[in-house]
Amino acid sequence: MRIVDVRQRVIGLDEPIANSYISFRNMTASVVAVVSDAVRNGKRVVGYGFNSNGRYAQAGLLAERFIPRLLAASPAALLDETGQNLDPERVWDILMTDEKPGGHGERSVAVGVLDMAIWDLVAKLEEKPLHRLLAERNGDGVVDERVFVYAAGGYYAAGKSAATLREELASYLDEGYTTVKLKIAGAPLKEDLARVEAVIDLVGSADRVAVDANGRLDESQALAYGEALAPYGLRWYEEAGDPLDFHLQAVLAERYEGPLATGENLFSRQDARNLLRYGGLRSDRDVLQFDPALAYGLTEYLRILGVVREHGFSTRNCIPHGGHQFALAIASGLRLGGNESYPGVFQPFGGFADSTPVIDGYVAPCESPGIGIEEKRSLRAVFEELAG
Repeated sequence: MRIVDVRQRVIGLDEPIANSYISFRNMTASVVAVVSDAVRNGKRVVGYGFNSNGRYAQAGLLAERFIPRLLAASPAALLDETGQNLDPERVWDILMTDEKPGGHGERSVAVGVLDMAIWDLVAKLEEKPLHRLLAERNGDGVVDERVFVYAAGGYYAAGKSAATLREELASYLDEGYTTVKLKIAGAPLKEDLARVEAVIDLVGSADRVAVDANGRLDESQALAYGEALAPYGLRWYEEAGDPLDFHLQAVLAERYEGPLATGENLFSRQDARNLLRYGGLRSDRDVLQFDPALAYGLTEYLRILGVVREHGFSTRNCIPHGGHQFALAIASGLRLGGNESYPGVFQPFGGFADSTPVIDGYVAPCESPGIGIEEKRSLRAVFEELAG
């Protein structure tokens, strides 16, 4: 078995929304297809990958460094001990040849896109759903048949009122979600509190509402928001300050008793280790949101989970950012605490297979070989065009 081609394309998200820091009007994503010479049911086996929202497409890095390395490698150097399938660790090592330590901001996304496609291809060649393959290889063989998912939305947009916000999040409840998340720190505190109260009133319980500041706040602002939010008893207060400001995170953890969440913008096991060493997070309540699609892929995410355990946290503390099928398969197969979802934005990448509805806040990963991208009709169209 060998890789015969790697194709990539840039997709524009063109979402007229913003969080406290950025607009998504010009946001893009990379999609890749890793084509093998293996044939199943009369068709070439192809692995698909893409990056999560919030980081731009990586066309240059993919074209100039990572795809050429993959295609130039000896086919045997990419294979596992059986010689019949790819070894994701060996592929990862080849992708990272001649890359210095550090600098995890953009190349981690490019490598993560390819790593996703490699794992999709590996599971398809094994003719197994990725979540079951992961449970066999990296767990005890038992998967979570249903995964907790929450609906992320509540973005800022021109002309969007508290009533419009309620309508948006009500539509997610109608789809089967029980927990929702909205953005804060992009408006004055008083206005944000009114938005939070409107959503709590809609959902009926503050512990089913999370808020996300997207790293906008400095230390004094983060503490002021924390003091104002604490009486509500929210599900969590997410990424108050810069993701690398571990001191701010530690100070906030000392003062804010409710659950905190962070990690989606930390892209390596070294960054995860520093967060857990210095960020003051508490294993009995706080949420770790490392994103396997952005953090050098599942191959590196498995190492991150090792760091999580070393610091006394459970994999149940982990609820990945990203809101897509790849993270869902990982959450099921490695028995994490849940998965994000974007039912109303970032399409066609957000959401899950058409055949797996959200029921009472949980969703089942699909049972197709690989990630199951082909089971989401709108996403399948993107990749079938790419793969030809």
